[in-house]
Amino acid sequence: MKSTGVETSGAGEEKAALVAEQQPRVAGEKKQGRKVLVAVDDSDGSFYALKWTLDHLFNMNPAAELPTAGGDVVEPAGSDSSMIVLVNVQKPYQPYVYPAGPVIYPTTTVVESVRKAQAENAAAVLSRALQMCKDVKVKAETMILEGEPKDMICDVAEDLHVDLVVVGSRGLSKFKRAFLGSVSDYCAHHVQCPILIVKPPREEQVHDK
Repeated sequence: MKSTGVETSGAGEEKAALVAEQQPRVAGEKKQGRKVLVAVDDSDGSFYALKWTLDHLFNMNPAAELPTAGGDVVEPAGSDSSMIVLVNVQKPYQPYVYPAGPVIYPTTTVVESVRKAQAENAAAVLSRALQMCKDVKVKAETMILEGEPKDMICDVAEDLHVDLVVVGSRGLSKFKRAFLGSVSDYCAHHVQCPILIVKPPREEQVHDK
């Protein structure tokens, strides 16, 4: 099975990279609705990706039918049977390790404080994202997960059998991307369904280089 990369252009400088890995299907087969997983965190990039998804995949002519790369005919994303799954992944708290030194384990109070802050952050992020969906009358549900974001996104996408995964791109330079790694790059190579990587506006990419 081969992954293909397609870059599509929206209004202005909006761009998105689509990486699709499709299982063979019968041409013309009809699917009911569409389930789209959108990974969100507190970054501007992830909310930009959600807005792009709502504007371009859900704000469509309800009478239109969308053919997929596999030959299926799918009801438009804006139909009643389509929905967005908003996923926020919190990394587990790790003890601090000094270079060439001992591991510093935090007290129970510190751990509880960090977890409380993470829970509040996740709730705020998902509340904002859910409101964006409600504003355009798109059905949505939320999930908070704990673990490594790139792994959890791939796992939950498979568990929920979603039709599409949407993640934002941080617009990192080539050096930063190679050094830090990228959730979007990892998901593009490991998720078992089509994935849409939404790039930030060009002016935001310039600041990160």
